[in-house]
Amino acid sequence: MEYLNNMPSMDLMRSEKMTFIQLIIPVESAHRAVTYLGQLGLIQFRDLNAEKSPFQRTFVNQVKRCVEMSRKLRYFKDQMHKAGLLPPPLPASQPDMELEEMEIHLAEHEHELIEMNANSEKLRQSYNELLEFKMVLEKASGFLVSSSSHTTDREIELDENVYSSDDHADTASLLEQEMHSELSNQSGVRFISGIICKSKALQFERMLFRATRGNMLFNQAVADDEILDPSSNEMVEKIVFVVFFSGEQARTKILKICEAFGANCYPVSEETTKRRQITQEVLSRLSELETTLDAGLHHRDKALTSIGYHLTKWINMVKTQKAVYDTLNMLNFDVTKKCLVGEGWCPIFAKTKIQEALQRASFDSNSQVGIIFHVMDAVESPPTYFRTNRFTNAFQEIVDAYGVAKYQEANPAVYTIVTFPFLFAVMFGDWGHGICLLLGALVLIARESKLSSQKLGSFMEMLFGGRYVLLLMSIFSIYCGLIYNEFFSVPFHIFGHSAYKCRDVTCSNAQTVGLIKYKDPYPFGVDPSWRGSRSELPFLNSLKMKMSILLGVAQMNLGIIISYFNARFFSSSLDIKYQFIPQIIFLNSLFGYLSLLIVVKWCTGSQADLYHVMIYMFLSPFEALGENRLFWGQSVLQVILLLLALVAVPWMLFPKPFILKRLHTERFQGQTYGILGTSEMGTDDQPDSAREHSEEFNFSEVFVHQMIHSIEFVLGAVSNTASYLRLWALSLAHSELSTVFYEKVLLLAWGYNNIIIRLVGLAVFAFATAFILLMMETLSAFLHALRLHWVEYQNKFYHGDGYKFKPFSFALLSDDDD
Repeated sequence: MEYLNNMPSMDLMRSEKMTFIQLIIPVESAHRAVTYLGQLGLIQFRDLNAEKSPFQRTFVNQVKRCVEMSRKLRYFKDQMHKAGLLPPPLPASQPDMELEEMEIHLAEHEHELIEMNANSEKLRQSYNELLEFKMVLEKASGFLVSSSSHTTDREIELDENVYSSDDHADTASLLEQEMHSELSNQSGVRFISGIICKSKALQFERMLFRATRGNMLFNQAVADDEILDPSSNEMVEKIVFVVFFSGEQARTKILKICEAFGANCYPVSEETTKRRQITQEVLSRLSELETTLDAGLHHRDKALTSIGYHLTKWINMVKTQKAVYDTLNMLNFDVTKKCLVGEGWCPIFAKTKIQEALQRASFDSNSQVGIIFHVMDAVESPPTYFRTNRFTNAFQEIVDAYGVAKYQEANPAVYTIVTFPFLFAVMFGDWGHGICLLLGALVLIARESKLSSQKLGSFMEMLFGGRYVLLLMSIFSIYCGLIYNEFFSVPFHIFGHSAYKCRDVTCSNAQTVGLIKYKDPYPFGVDPSWRGSRSELPFLNSLKMKMSILLGVAQMNLGIIISYFNARFFSSSLDIKYQFIPQIIFLNSLFGYLSLLIVVKWCTGSQADLYHVMIYMFLSPFEALGENRLFWGQSVLQVILLLLALVAVPWMLFPKPFILKRLHTERFQGQTYGILGTSEMGTDDQPDSAREHSEEFNFSEVFVHQMIHSIEFVLGAVSNTASYLRLWALSLAHSELSTVFYEKVLLLAWGYNNIIIRLVGLAVFAFATAFILLMMETLSAFLHALRLHWVEYQNKFYHGDGYKFKPFSFALLSDDDD
């Protein structure tokens, strides 16, 4: 026991020792001090203003400013993404900038960009209108068959007095300037030309037909070029149309339908000369607008590039400043309103570093008063903090997904590093498949530095995070595959020749009949001769089933032993005497005894029926075992173990609640008399601990809890042991699937002399191996190994009701914290 006490502590075995601290910071040093603590990342602040809403806190205005700057930076980032610009590499040195100065810079850049985008949008709209007008002029010419080369007096008057006037040209838009139809005459056929999205053309034509009762002629042609839609920034295919009709009422209806469908109408003259003149004018204006648009885009890209040089630094600066002010909002002013008071948790090893950072903050801020660092006692349980590295972090995350360890509780992740990949490999044992997983894990590890700096998808991020878990899983799979002697379900004579040979030279089928053992057993793993033999399946089933029970009982015993070290660490002798001891006795009296019988049967080669032994151990404990006896004194040992198991159940159930009640009564039995003797002392003057214990202790609740725990353990000992048989079931399923794909796909295809059939068989085999055996079976074995650790193993000792240490750290700020 003294040797155990003197052993050095492990970083992962128990969480770091924490201490509750109070900081009293002068106002002039507060911002710099919190910034330095954020860079250090070793304090978890407690919110002292939890009752206040976010808008009632002291630094709410600074937080709003940071949020607004974050919005502007996201706007810049979106604009760069739309423009197809990548952030340029950071220059060698960038001058530091104050938050107020940066706020002014961001406002100027945003105003400039908004103005450039507005001008560009107007130019783009005009360009689109001219482009559509050009296409309408080109396509509509083919639909127009002019019956006369002159217009009516009314049309001439309309052209001269309205559309040709200078005032109208100055004030009207492009559409209004040109929106008039060339009419043959008032009583003749008239037309409206325009352009519409191709997706709306069919509905548009139907609506026109219904509105005019079929008194119209609809002509259409696909536009040569696609038009850029400013709203969606996508190229849209459009249709040029010309609608011939008669009457003013029909014209009004058609114009309204065009407006409803978003169709743009453009005037087309019946005169060829005039159409050519308008086309030349449109082409000239298009050329000018293209030049203007290119110049504007170049200017905008140049402005965005200059912003991009500083964008990453600005984003990080705003993010850290917002985090600093959010943390300052968790602090409280003292009575004098000159100091901020903060409370929080920190690891004991970090106290020196924190004090150094606070001293540096006082010095850099030229404060006349230093920052007070004070260690306090806390009623609440401290947070749990494990120092992990790249290798151990994934295993710790597996445990934390079930529940964060209670403060200073034994950490299952220490053993999970070995037991998790090993149990996975028991179900996935094939050294060919293990090599494939190993190659995948090595690729992820080799590209670790590159992938860690990229933003990955959800699946790839999960796979990359578990790269070291995958590495160990693949190594253990190769090991178990060598034991099972399976390489894509094919056995190999790796460690020598088989221990069996044919009975005689004339034996034609040595795999199924006539095999005899002629030398010592195969040195490592399963003998290759078992493959294909008549007794292969019964032998492997028996081997893997018994092995699963042995592994399960061993791991459950490990969990109970860890519960002993937990109870010893927390000085809980009751848990050792009335929980650990009866649990270890009960489990090993039944299933420990079964494991012993399995080992003895393997060593002696006995033909005893273990099912019969275990069943009649309960039904007829005093009956002679006969041919099922494995060793001398087995019958007596069975009776003793059965009695111990029966005694262990009430041992777990009854003593602990009654002892807790007696201890509670003895501790507080003099309290009532003291209160009665002092009339001035009310119940509110009792010590806090006394009030808490007197209110919290409830015997019926404690007894029911203990009864549930005892029943759960007794029933769980049976169900958990049976649950470990999944190791056998999944291993068998994996082996049989591999065999089916190898024999019924690859060998079957290889039996043909046709190269195409062979290639198809090889492709099907590769696909089945990759997607079914390497992906689905890997996921299945992973989830079952996870279940065995969470339910069968960790429930023996792991409470998992703690909360994780979440320090204020700039390094832990994510991109979503904006």
